[in-house]
Amino acid sequence: MQKPPINWTNAIVLTLTPIAALVFIPWYGFTTGFTLFEWLMFGFFMAMTGFSITGGYHRLWSHKAYKSHWTLRLWFAIWGATSLQNSVFHWASDHRRHHRFVDDNDRDPYSAGRGFWFSHIGWILRNYPVGEDDFSNIKDLQRDPILVWQHKHYLAIAIIMNAGVPLAIGALTGKLWGTLLLAGLLRMVLNHHFTFFINSLAHIWGRRPYTEENSARDNDLLAIFTYGEGYHNFHHKFQHDYRNGISWWHYDPSKWFIRMGTFIGLTSELKSATKFQIEKARLTMQYQRALKRLATNEEQHATWHSRLDEVYEQCMQAIDEFGRVKQKWVAAKKETMRATFEKIDLSDRYAELKYNLKLQRYKWRMLTQQLSLS
Repeated sequence: MQKPPINWTNAIVLTLTPIAALVFIPWYGFTTGFTLFEWLMFGFFMAMTGFSITGGYHRLWSHKAYKSHWTLRLWFAIWGATSLQNSVFHWASDHRRHHRFVDDNDRDPYSAGRGFWFSHIGWILRNYPVGEDDFSNIKDLQRDPILVWQHKHYLAIAIIMNAGVPLAIGALTGKLWGTLLLAGLLRMVLNHHFTFFINSLAHIWGRRPYTEENSARDNDLLAIFTYGEGYHNFHHKFQHDYRNGISWWHYDPSKWFIRMGTFIGLTSELKSATKFQIEKARLTMQYQRALKRLATNEEQHATWHSRLDEVYEQCMQAIDEFGRVKQKWVAAKKETMRATFEKIDLSDRYAELKYNLKLQRYKWRMLTQQLSLS
């Protein structure tokens, strides 16, 4: 089968920039040396482009996980173009198709099923049919004048921000070449491949605690390099959640950035999965894996299968009941005094179901531990 034609623009940029970085940055470092200011500029440009991809291109525009003020959208549009990952229209359209047809080699633009190289970078080095422009899935984004402006002037914005601004900063401070090499070149190369890691490594290496319906994985190490995007299994299960890392110890600075924006009016209407939805997803995965273990051992299957089903159903029912009552209880707490008696009744029911949920969780944990040891 004949390979699609090479996309020469992408191939030249994505080949020459890493080579240039490997050659010129060590050379300049040994012959001249980089100053603290130049490294600070690198960090600033790295953070601005990284957050604009994760917080803007990805969570805001691709998934509509929250709403933002026009000033933040403009900021994301400018710095997103600086990352040199195409306009929001191209990026979000490809990403929405990725989620809709994940791992489908014929319809997922960067399907991990076609191997690491293809999902990491190969899909943009050639003009594959699956990667052809089709903006039919981003009609909502095409109504945003900021995105229309960015798409129309993408190339000019990218050139000004990647070359003009670093050169201007360097000329004003007397650190011209060092600023251009670090804030322009090195930052661009790292920003590219850190983003690409989510398409490739995050579908190959890591855990799948929420779903096995696709290849996405949670990976704590990748989260460090990708501003929190490494919790990819969770993201594919709950793609409209503004968070990727849901626990307090999860490194997800994009989540913190979006959340902090609510205090100054830059972000609003943050979407998130409930803890009960998340717990049910985890529980279902544990149940399915337990069934697989039982299927390989007939003796265990006969002993444990019915018990496993029983405790699983009880735990799921406890989660549902507690979730419904907690929702009503929280609503009642917010009402005026006329809801006092209803709130008292709900408080009793709330406490009862909370205890029952703890009991069912304990029974499930004991049962799965026994199953693993038997």
